[in-house]
Amino acid sequence: MRFRSKYRSERTKNRTAAATRKEAAATWYGRLVFAYAIWQFVALMLEYSAPAFVFESSRLLNVTNIPSYPSIVSFLLLTLIALGLLRRQRPALWMSVILWQGLSLVLSAVAGILIFLYPRLGGKTVAVGDQPILIASTILAILFIILGIWMRSAFPARLAPGAWRRAGGIIVFGLTASALFAFSALEFSTIGRIRLRSAISWSVSVALGLSPSDPPFRSTIAGYHWVEIGSEIISALTLIAATVVFLRAAPHDAQQDQNDELAIRRLLLTTEPSDSLGYFATRDDRQAVFSPDGRAAISYRVILGVCLAAGDPIGDRRSWPAAIAKWLEHARAYGWVPAAVSVGESAAHAYRAAGLHPMMLGDEAVIEVSDFRLGSASLRSVRKAVAGPVNAGYRVQVRRQADIPRQELAELIAVADVWRRGGPERGFSMASGRLGNARDARTVIVTAHDCSGRVCGLLSFVPWGRRDLSLDLMRRSPEAISGVTELMVTELIAAADQLGVTQISLNFAMFRESFARGARIGASPLQRLNRKLLVFASRWWQLHSLYQSNEKYRPRWRPRLLCYDSTAQLTQVLAAVLQAEGFIPELPSLFRRRSRAAQLDRPETAAQLADAVLAQEKALFTPVLPGRRLTEQQRVRLDKLARLADIGMDPYPPDVPRTVSLAQVHRDSRTVSVVGRVVRMRDHGGVLFADLREGGEERQIMFTLDRPSAGMELWRTTVDRGDLVSVTGQVCLSRSGELSVHVESWTMAAKCLAPPPDKHLGLRDPETRIRLRQVDLALNDEARRRLLARSTAIRAIREKLTEHGFVEVETPILQRVHGGANARPFTTHINAYDVDLTLRIAPELYLKRLCVGGLDRVFELGRNFRNEGADSTHNPEFTSLEVYQAYGDYTSMRTLTQELVCAAAQAIHGQPVVPRPDGTSLRLDGTWRVLTVHEAVSQAIGVEITPDTPLAQLQDLCREHAVHYTMSMTSGDLVTELYDDFVEPHTTEPTFYTDFPVETSPLTRRNRRNPLLAERWDLVAFGTELGTAYTELTDPVDQRQRLTEQSLRAAAGDPEAMEVDEEFLSALEFGMPPTGGLGLGIDRIAMFLLGAPIRETLAFPFVRPSAHTGKP
Repeated sequence: MRFRSKYRSERTKNRTAAATRKEAAATWYGRLVFAYAIWQFVALMLEYSAPAFVFESSRLLNVTNIPSYPSIVSFLLLTLIALGLLRRQRPALWMSVILWQGLSLVLSAVAGILIFLYPRLGGKTVAVGDQPILIASTILAILFIILGIWMRSAFPARLAPGAWRRAGGIIVFGLTASALFAFSALEFSTIGRIRLRSAISWSVSVALGLSPSDPPFRSTIAGYHWVEIGSEIISALTLIAATVVFLRAAPHDAQQDQNDELAIRRLLLTTEPSDSLGYFATRDDRQAVFSPDGRAAISYRVILGVCLAAGDPIGDRRSWPAAIAKWLEHARAYGWVPAAVSVGESAAHAYRAAGLHPMMLGDEAVIEVSDFRLGSASLRSVRKAVAGPVNAGYRVQVRRQADIPRQELAELIAVADVWRRGGPERGFSMASGRLGNARDARTVIVTAHDCSGRVCGLLSFVPWGRRDLSLDLMRRSPEAISGVTELMVTELIAAADQLGVTQISLNFAMFRESFARGARIGASPLQRLNRKLLVFASRWWQLHSLYQSNEKYRPRWRPRLLCYDSTAQLTQVLAAVLQAEGFIPELPSLFRRRSRAAQLDRPETAAQLADAVLAQEKALFTPVLPGRRLTEQQRVRLDKLARLADIGMDPYPPDVPRTVSLAQVHRDSRTVSVVGRVVRMRDHGGVLFADLREGGEERQIMFTLDRPSAGMELWRTTVDRGDLVSVTGQVCLSRSGELSVHVESWTMAAKCLAPPPDKHLGLRDPETRIRLRQVDLALNDEARRRLLARSTAIRAIREKLTEHGFVEVETPILQRVHGGANARPFTTHINAYDVDLTLRIAPELYLKRLCVGGLDRVFELGRNFRNEGADSTHNPEFTSLEVYQAYGDYTSMRTLTQELVCAAAQAIHGQPVVPRPDGTSLRLDGTWRVLTVHEAVSQAIGVEITPDTPLAQLQDLCREHAVHYTMSMTSGDLVTELYDDFVEPHTTEPTFYTDFPVETSPLTRRNRRNPLLAERWDLVAFGTELGTAYTELTDPVDQRQRLTEQSLRAAAGDPEAMEVDEEFLSALEFGMPPTGGLGLGIDRIAMFLLGAPIRETLAFPFVRPSAHTGKP
């Protein structure tokens, strides 16, 4: 089997390679014939000026047996056959092989007989042309015939039914007309002086393009050249018409199945990212070809023999190559020229891989709604244009087509047709051509109304994928004032949030790069000339004005290209594109079949399709929840849930009986109703025990057979560990003496569908405990105790501050300027006011403004946010305490801090102690150590440093102790780096480190004794900073200078540097009293008091996203 599979695979590869070689040979054969047609055109131009050159060149080129001697008829026939070959029409192949190579082979055989055999039979020696060329042409004829037979499968396009009959009829009729013309003209010129037989013979020879003086005619009539020319023209036109009819492709049923449109719409809604022009694939005059797997499609229209696709292929990009191959095969089967217009760059790569050639057409303007700021300086021209209609009282309505009443929609269609002024409806690749159709319910229609309510402008936008919009129709009343279109566009952008729109595709600008490059400073003379020519051409075509009307919105330009198969067909492709877009009128045809658009005019057909489209869109827009994989335990629990519902017991009732908590159940209690979570069950047959847990307390319940109303059997079949149940019964002692509730009745309070952890091991993994925090709190007494202890500590701190006369306030969390600390902020955006905001790093600046306002003792306990990672001492969002006391300083803040920490420890432990890492206790009611930063660093590294230590010496010390630094760091920065590495991590007992370098404390007052230092301290214990305090800087001049330095750091790329807050500086200029400020990290204080990691003290700490799901 393996050998057979390998053999089949090799055979498939060989077939594919052979097909590729045939395709290449067919392409080059068509190009060769087209090159001969080009030669004939050149030869016709040079025939009278260089006849010798033309004759000799034609004689040499004739070795291929392809006509090379110039004549108008030969040139036209060559061109038509070459185009047929390039379109892969099999009749063109057989015509070239039979008429040229086959006929040449016959003539070569005759010439061989005359040269070699005839003299040997007694005849005279006959000279027949150039014998080497004759031999070469014979060999080539044989090779071309073999080649034609071998590559015939690469020419799939067949003849139209009756092509032979129609072409023969045209030839008979045309040549007869040509002969009659020659005969009539000759009779008129000679007035009967020539015999009738001679006149007929001469006329027939002229009509057939033969020499009248050669056999079989041997006419002596001469001198009537104008009659010969006229007859030859009629004969040439006859041959051309016959060839065109003969090579015409087989007719194609232009009907597109309605299921195809539904399939295309499904692809548009289920594939991301989608093309902005994808919706136009549903035009009524287009057909579609799908990839074999049905996951991609190409929509097209046949115009002038060109199979013209528009926009990118629809659907999954991985299926684009298969869809393109199917489309090319389909086009060649009917003899059409394949081409694709308005394709994006990704699609152009796919088409080029399939053998087509891309050519730049222009760019599509796409507005990113999130980037559009009407108030920005770059959109000044748009604001100016909008001001006119706004001042004139114009108003704009933005609605989905489905929300517009039918009568109003009909009126909009009518005025749009009137404003078109009777011209053709232009657009193929970027227009749907069916405003108001019931299938387009999601189309967005924008209307502008003057002060009297009359409609003055209209825009329609078709859906782009599931969310965005693409311009379909643009109309305005001739009486509307200037700027009405800009007003409609800006109002649509303003309504984008309500519509759920993120991108809006506007018009397409031809030759945009040429306009842009020619207008730049330093443009080359050629670029400027190119731009001038395009501007001149804009007098007839809206090239420049269309570019300018889009450029004013500052859109993102996305290239659009034209992909074609062969340069020889480019003129035909461009003509088809111009006709499709409405620039060239479509010629009427008596033989055109009834179009699908005409069929959809029938009300019943249109209504059926519209209903099917709306039903499909409703189904696709209905959210489908992803299937959930259930474990065996989860399935069992869901089955029990269903059983409870079947017997009428609500598994999640609004209330349940509960008279006491589990902690309140005592021996002297009688009948009680308690609620708890089932943590253990023991079934002994006649007796069933279960342990309920609530708030860290556990109690046993008991079922016995002597109380059948208790529902023991129902409990057995429906209750699992983790369920919350309400139990009513009498308090008693079990045989073992354990306090129990003897169950009389029970009901489910909440069925647990998520199986709890192992009843003996619990949650051991720290990461799992954080992710399943609610389970950990429900089953882990220590986790619950820590959370309650944190709450107790916060309450104690709040009460102590209240005792000291401090007022609790709340300040904004969303801030326009981030400040108060050096840290990277979280950023967000308020859409209603189009303003960027940050989540606060610290409330400091607002609290100081309250001090300016006269609140001399204020504090805030609240959440702050810093855009950093989570570890054992950090969390991106955290709780902090900030306290400000007028007429205090950093020394008075030390005393207050110790009081607050001791009060919190007293509330938790009953005395001012905290646990050490080794398990012992540390008392806090003594005097805490106070050291300056420079003293602490000196003791840590064994070298004395002072505020005056030179920078070079500090750099040497950093290098000696492997402390990283940069040359831009100041002396204060280096001291702080040494402090961070050698002092803070090694501190155990609570210590105040004071007098930091002033450049590291931009909001702190300079030290009264040394201006190089700041009046600031950090409280450190067990290697962690717990808080900091300042003597606040109240000098507005000094404060502005420091914040300006910080802003310069921010401008240089420091994401943690503060910005200049003018409102805060203005408050300082009003006058702020001398103030002491304190900041404590509540999360770290809880760590310190409980001896636990920071995550254990938070209700829900930040959890890193899962590597597999991207979710917590």
